[in-house]
Amino acid sequence: MEAARELFWEKGFEATSLGDVVKRAKANPGSLYYFCKTKEDLLLAVLERYRELVWPVVMEPAFNAVDDPMVRIFAVLEGYRQGLMATDFARGCPIGSLSLEIGEAFPSAREKIAANFDGWVGWVKKCFDEAGDQLPPEVDRAALARFVLTVMEGAVMQARAYHSLAPFDSAVEILRDYLARLVTEAEART
Repeated sequence: MEAARELFWEKGFEATSLGDVVKRAKANPGSLYYFCKTKEDLLLAVLERYRELVWPVVMEPAFNAVDDPMVRIFAVLEGYRQGLMATDFARGCPIGSLSLEIGEAFPSAREKIAANFDGWVGWVKKCFDEAGDQLPPEVDRAALARFVLTVMEGAVMQARAYHSLAPFDSAVEILRDYLARLVTEAEART
């Protein structure tokens, strides 16, 4: 499964054959087919693994590094920025990439992709919830968390397309400004 996860991220789902997975894993083909009868089964297993990894790989480092829940969101985004630099823009968010590639081809995979996005949004919403009165009470924190996901995914895609951090940094700065305005609005009311 780990070999498939890496290959789907590197090459994409369609470009990765089951033979590629077996070769990368240095495994017996029978072992793969014992656990996953089809390539779609393998995709579903990989998507479930990503759902399990969102906390320890994406969120936990930011949550451990930063106490302020509003600043923590930008620590999460910085992780994506670092990933873009480390891969020379070759890899972005694996869930976003699979979402674009899979589309409607595999409804069960699309549902797991949505569940991955929901998990990510849930952790960002937790930051907004922990921010308490730093935000105006009428702010829909779940919608705001989904907006942060939208900013991240769009910023990652543009950075990869332009092979530059400028679009990513610009999007994050606009988000930072927007959140700062919400904080200022909440402070003005107290």
